Amino acid sequence: MERKSVWLGPLQEPIRIAMIGFAAATGLIFLWMVAMIFISDNAIGMQEMIRPAGRPMVVLMLFLVAGTLLSTSLFLSDTVGAIEAKPEGFFDYFSLVCARLSMIAIGLIVLVMFYEVVSRYVFSKPTLWANELSLWIAALVFLLAGQYAMQQRSHIRIYVVYDIMPRWMQKTADVISVGLICTFTFALVWGGYNDAMRRLLRMETFGTAWDPPIPGTVKPAILIIIVLVTIQAISNLIADWNKSPEHHSAADDIDEVEIENIRRTLEENK
Repeated sequence: MERKSVWLGPLQEPIRIAMIGFAAATGLIFLWMVAMIFISDNAIGMQEMIRPAGRPMVVLMLFLVAGTLLSTSLFLSDTVGAIEAKPEGFFDYFSLVCARLSMIAIGLIVLVMFYEVVSRYVFSKPTLWANELSLWIAALVFLLAGQYAMQQRSHIRIYVVYDIMPRWMQKTADVISVGLICTFTFALVWGGYNDAMRRLLRMETFGTAWDPPIPGTVKPAILIIIVLVTIQAISNLIADWNKSPEHHSAADDIDEVEIENIRRTLEENK
């Protein structure tokens, strides 16, 4: 069954092939590295993964992981779910790619936790890195989720007053809201840039046994992603400028697709 392309068009198939190739190569390298833990004293551990130190196999693994994440995010962003808002603004497609990346990252957290449980309780070899890696990934998921929420317009909005405004006043309110977002972003970047750069340049670590550079990467990521959220807000303002007035009610929160899926599941279980 051919998937309907949202924005990739003829690039959809090459990206799908790249995704499969990167994922297969990553899986093979990962299985080899896991096997080496049990049969070799010179196995590559997670300490080497965050500090390659010139080891070609680690560099190759990191390259394959990055390629897998990028190609998969691009491929999945070419499909919009039934309950997702369709991309309209100039920045929406980039936000969709970031959203798919955050969705994949949630699966990675589950895999890390599963690996830790099996390693600890089956092989009696608990890891030093599983908890910190989960925190590291979860921090990026949290940040990217804000960008996705802005693109989907699913952030908190109060319509009690907004809906009774004439359209020109709604536009004025939208401009004020985006202006406040821009002001907040400017203040955050202005106040946090120097500290973020210091942490990034020295790759400040977490201070644990595994000692990953969580502060050195997350602090700059906060500033970068808040700028992306702001750009998305501006994109939304431009895309919504000439739209007709919208009216909202409690019925808007009802997910008809989800209700139909629940009804079908109940009927099948009878």
